[in-house]
Amino acid sequence: MSDIEIAQQANMKPIIGLVKEQYGIDAEHLDPIGHYKAKMSLEYVNSLADKEDGKLILVTAISPTPAGEGKTTTTVGLGDAMNRLNKQTIMCLREPSLGPCFGVKGGAAGGGYSQIVPMEDINLHFTGDFHAIGVAHNLLSALIDNHIHHGNALDIDPRLIQWKRVVDMNDRALRHIVVGMGGTANGFLREDGFDIVVASEVMAILCLATSRADLKARLGRIVIGYKSDKVTPVYARDLNAQGSMAAVLKEAIKPNLVQTLENNIAIIHGGPFANIAHGCNTVIATQTALKLADYVITEAGFGADLGAEKFIDIKCRMAGLKPSAVVLVATIRALKFHGGVTKEELNQENLAALAEGFANLERHYHNITEHYGLPCVVCLNNFTFDTEAEINLLKEKCASINASCVVSKHWAEGGAGAEDLAKTVLDIVDHREAGCTFVYDENLSLWEKIETIATKLYGASNVTASAKVKAQLARWNVDYGKFPICIAKTQMSFSTNPLVKGAPSGHTIEIRDVKLANGAGFIVAIAGDIMTMPGLPKVPAAERIDIDDNGRITGLF
Repeated sequence: MSDIEIAQQANMKPIIGLVKEQYGIDAEHLDPIGHYKAKMSLEYVNSLADKEDGKLILVTAISPTPAGEGKTTTTVGLGDAMNRLNKQTIMCLREPSLGPCFGVKGGAAGGGYSQIVPMEDINLHFTGDFHAIGVAHNLLSALIDNHIHHGNALDIDPRLIQWKRVVDMNDRALRHIVVGMGGTANGFLREDGFDIVVASEVMAILCLATSRADLKARLGRIVIGYKSDKVTPVYARDLNAQGSMAAVLKEAIKPNLVQTLENNIAIIHGGPFANIAHGCNTVIATQTALKLADYVITEAGFGADLGAEKFIDIKCRMAGLKPSAVVLVATIRALKFHGGVTKEELNQENLAALAEGFANLERHYHNITEHYGLPCVVCLNNFTFDTEAEINLLKEKCASINASCVVSKHWAEGGAGAEDLAKTVLDIVDHREAGCTFVYDENLSLWEKIETIATKLYGASNVTASAKVKAQLARWNVDYGKFPICIAKTQMSFSTNPLVKGAPSGHTIEIRDVKLANGAGFIVAIAGDIMTMPGLPKVPAAERIDIDDNGRITGLF
């Protein structure tokens, strides 16, 4: 059966009763949205502050193929397996964006028998968080243009406005637009553009905020542009925007509770992409789960060079989180892909390509253990067309670098298929003190931080940028020098060229642009031709998605 067919046959339990049964949380602390989704009140979240934290486990991956390698599926399968072993475990995940849902992936709620449900709801609108984030973002956009229209008392230079508009859709036609056309009654004529919602600084802020007060303060710190002197920043608080933006996000800041196919609790909250943002679910969700459960499993987007690095250097640094271990998800097909096999031939046995592509896994493993300072278990996310010879070769290659490699069949068997993985992970986290090391020191200059990431993690020998970019970073060093770096880069390669597979070395990383995310508290460095507004593929997943007269959705996977 397809993922959606499996999900539609799930024996879901009413979420209010399930949360009470498993974690003793009374209904008064939950806001149900239908029978199977609920938001948790911040008042209850705050009441957990004095409880001891559980252990935090990060799921990341090698550099993925376009379809992804199964981080969410592995997170769910591992969580179900740990609960089967009577280890109280909560999974913390990101909410899917409609962009990739209608674009390439067609859904992002796990797969096979390791899914979170209700699958259709989670993939299509869910609890309305992304809508609220988009409205809050575009409210600020409207306030900016309105202020200029009514006299521009703040002396905002319309040519230096940094704040675009957003929509949760892959729509390349909106990357560059002109607003205010049609005469003076329609505002000030200027160039503008759209990003996808998951690239919005409001999304990043929501995911890093620790309270409503912190959320509002961060929203107020957003730099929307500069005055006519070209150096004086204009903040969202100068437009008195932070209060109304925070009001729009009143419900969105509350964590969302759902369940797995095996009726274990998962928290899904926030959803920034890791190739253009910081790629982690909300701090509030992770901290709440750590107070409720003995073990918390979370995931960070794309490969360990992007999601895991940002999880460590941005989220853990800001929130004081201390992970205990990392699960590095790999697939035979992805390793063959990195060894030069075309997508059409990935299902055919090819030991030579697998051996060649192993270099990608090896570098990710080295980065995790050496530069993040974390123990790492390699999880082979098993596919039906993996051959015994390929599996044995991968195990041999992992053994050669002293890496534990566990074959996991959670896609086909649910939690039962991931019990070996769970036992291996538990053996690590129960016998070490939690903690990690950062890739760079916060006292380095912004440019030095970028160079450190590129050379240590990506294998680059050189980092370049225009004089304008370097000058901008030098100016920001004065006020924002301690900010972490969020590199926006293709997820398909350690380089900035998505066609370069494996583990390239000696290449050059070009920093094309930099952006100040003052509210989020980091600097975005755009490397190569990465787009903050993706486009749809030639045959988008949207063409397969449908609904029948009975309201049954098909085509999500």
